[in-house]
Amino acid sequence: MTGNKDLIIGVLPNLLKEDSLELSGRLLDWLDSEGYAGRVPSCLTQVVGRPGHGLPMRLWPERVRFAVVLGGDGTLLAAARGLGSKGVPLLGVNLGHFGFLTELESEELFSTLPSFLSGRFIEDRRIFLRASVIRGDQVIRTGLAMNEACVVKGPYGRMIVTTLRVGGNIVDTYSADGVIIATPTGSTAYSLSAGGPLMEPSIEALLVTPVCAHTLYSRSIVLPAQEPCEIEVIEPSHSTSLCVDGQEFFALKRGDRVRVAVAGPKVTLLRRENWSFYHVLRRKMKEGADRLPR
Repeated sequence: MTGNKDLIIGVLPNLLKEDSLELSGRLLDWLDSEGYAGRVPSCLTQVVGRPGHGLPMRLWPERVRFAVVLGGDGTLLAAARGLGSKGVPLLGVNLGHFGFLTELESEELFSTLPSFLSGRFIEDRRIFLRASVIRGDQVIRTGLAMNEACVVKGPYGRMIVTTLRVGGNIVDTYSADGVIIATPTGSTAYSLSAGGPLMEPSIEALLVTPVCAHTLYSRSIVLPAQEPCEIEVIEPSHSTSLCVDGQEFFALKRGDRVRVAVAGPKVTLLRRENWSFYHVLRRKMKEGADRLPR
């Protein structure tokens, strides 16, 4: 392989996974041996035991060719919001249980990475959602979601009542545990567990799915991407909140509105040249249960 010292490869580990930190160090050493400059965020050089291999995160969008994300789907979702939204392509390596969004398993990283370094890959671009909490006339909180934004009840609360509006028109009022507004990427996650349909990820649309609705007729609704939707909290329960990608939370009150729209940036996920969503769907959904811890 022909090395290129000007080509910086970002390495982003999951700090909560010891095997991710260990693999990060080995990957930095391997990149050095192949003539590439591997870098972790400057704040992590001591944690991974590789002083001199840091690059401030603010410089990644302009200097990093792509980032190798070592973790699971949750790690990749966090990286997508933090780096992918700023234009850094991401290569996900699965060290978790399911790994639906990641591209490689950890044991194939070193045998497959040369193809990506030589440019033999395809770019899989996914939309984001921007969720804005409106209290009165003020936007008091915003969040970026690659999978979904959810308005959900607290762990001990009763059902909540919410109203869905699209283009100012009332679509439905839900008495439910919550409402999920998902991207096509997120259609394979929480929305699927709540009975929502699968969507091919290149489609630009919103998917609204009620969670455990107390009715006989509530179903998921697919909305056009160019039409923002709004969820109003009519009757909250204890700890009702907006949840973004299962990782960011914000408490909601009666009368709060959550406006959800497709955001401007897209995240670029790197895939092998023969990648197919349908192949991943068949393989991961079939094998997923077997990967869960016993």
